[in-house]
Amino acid sequence: MKIVSYNVNGLRQRIAQFGSLRNLLNSFDADILCFQETKLPRQELTADLIMADGYESFFSCTRTSQKGRTGYSGVVTFCRVKSAFSSNEVALPQAAEEGFTGLLKNSQTSKDELPFMTDDLEEFSKDELISLDSEGRCIITDHTHFVLFNVYGPRAASDDTERIQFKKFFYSVLQKRWEYLLHQGRRIFVVGDLNIAPFAIDRCDAGPDFENNDFRKWFKSMLIENGGQFLDVFRAKHPDRREAYTCWSQNTGAEVFNFGSRIDHILFAGPCLHESCDHSFVRCHVKECDILTQYKRCKPENTPSAHRWKGGRSFKLEGSDHAPVFMSLHEISEVSLHSTPSLSARYVPMVHGIQQTLVSVLMKRKVSEQIKSCKMAHEEVAMDGTCEGEEPVNRAASSATSPNECGFPPRQVYEGSILKPNELSRGSSQEAVSKSLNESEKSVMHKCNKPHKKGRNSQWSQLSLRSFFQKSNLDNEVNGSSYTDYSSSQAEPSQPNPQLHETPTVSDHSISPKQCSLDTDACDQDLAGPKDSSSKEEKSNVASLEWQRIQQLMQNSIPICKGHKEPCIARVVKKQGPNFGRRFYVCARAEGPASNPEANCGYFGWASSKSRNK
Repeated sequence: MKIVSYNVNGLRQRIAQFGSLRNLLNSFDADILCFQETKLPRQELTADLIMADGYESFFSCTRTSQKGRTGYSGVVTFCRVKSAFSSNEVALPQAAEEGFTGLLKNSQTSKDELPFMTDDLEEFSKDELISLDSEGRCIITDHTHFVLFNVYGPRAASDDTERIQFKKFFYSVLQKRWEYLLHQGRRIFVVGDLNIAPFAIDRCDAGPDFENNDFRKWFKSMLIENGGQFLDVFRAKHPDRREAYTCWSQNTGAEVFNFGSRIDHILFAGPCLHESCDHSFVRCHVKECDILTQYKRCKPENTPSAHRWKGGRSFKLEGSDHAPVFMSLHEISEVSLHSTPSLSARYVPMVHGIQQTLVSVLMKRKVSEQIKSCKMAHEEVAMDGTCEGEEPVNRAASSATSPNECGFPPRQVYEGSILKPNELSRGSSQEAVSKSLNESEKSVMHKCNKPHKKGRNSQWSQLSLRSFFQKSNLDNEVNGSSYTDYSSSQAEPSQPNPQLHETPTVSDHSISPKQCSLDTDACDQDLAGPKDSSSKEEKSNVASLEWQRIQQLMQNSIPICKGHKEPCIARVVKKQGPNFGRRFYVCARAEGPASNPEANCGYFGWASSKSRNK
């Protein structure tokens, strides 16, 4: 049996990387896969994200509405099985539980009824205990021979008092649950990203105060060598291996020089499966435990210039900032027949799309009302030859009708909805009046049914770079035109950079507002530029030269690092405090040991002014 633990840093991204969830799971060839930091909000769960043929899945998503933590964390356990019913496979759990307090599976349970509740936890309220499970950090599966905890431990910065207290509370209650199961004679595996590097050997830059951290002290107190009951399976197999890291900073390119930490663990506590055996479980049943480095984002041996990281822009880093860890077990006997627990994703209605969101219901109602409104407008056309809210249309001016005369939504509204655009022309009311319409009236109906494609493309198309560095000759107010807001929003460019006032401007051909109101196609063509190819080429050359000049100005303002004499990269302080939003420059190379001259030289310098908050 093979068990894998992997902080995926976004399950949706890893699925896209491998093409499908099944491809991702099969790449490990494992019986049980425990993923952390899935970043999947519960309302966004779909079958293609957490269900795959041949696997049973058990997930926990964040339930908190706290700012900055929605769609954060999340864990899921996948179990590869031949059958989900009447199976004797160890990989298929006989029971599963979301969270570890026991309060999520039955909200009516009193905290006094929790079997592991002790006197030192009495001071905490039920709501405080539920908050531990509200961030989607634990899934428990019972595989008969052992109980498996898939855990994503909280991260707490050294100056974040609130999160430090939460992390202490989280592990203290979790430890009580472990102790209770061990007291019952159960075996426990704890796998996942615990956000704790226990020993100096597990951290690239361990300083003199490294051992004084409270969480490291707690972790080591849990180990057998310090009087605890757990065994660090990786260290039991590789006690002296150095630079065996599982996590690297993705902001500094630390993977290039393997400058990371080991915070993803597999722990075990409990007796051996063999009767009358004095050996430990790890010695008898763990064949192998290691780090799957082939899943690292950056492989320096395949990228000779990887040390020239340049802030991650010189080459693409695809994958998580963690590496998976795995464990192979042997001599694990089959268990009695059982079926998948009720917590399995196969039994969650919303995963199969049965439950609809409020937004989707309101959107369908809105589309229905707009269809009804447009049909009423068609009847008006049939009786009066006019469209709702418009003057009588003559044959000569029918081509100037607005692309949204009947208030019909743009084409994007139909995407993903039940009704398709081409179905709107099949109604019985249209068939009833179609014979009485002349060519002019049919033209009006066609434009009510189908949004003007050119108008939509012109409205949402991306502005050219040149438009940000030139002044518009268009009048901002178009009097007497139904396109006043539309044309002004298209014709008015962004204001130029204050530092670039001396830049010569390139004027567009002037556009008549009257012409824009009478002929949409012609207006769009004028906004896009003249038809003459030489003029287009000239403007393209001017824009290219302007962009080169801007790049040169930016290059001249970037400082040079002292270690490598190379241009630095700019960053912005995102942490709340007196320097929040302030720009600074650092060496562009990847972070690594100070003894390595190819690594980041440590250059730091503040920019002259703070960046503008967006």
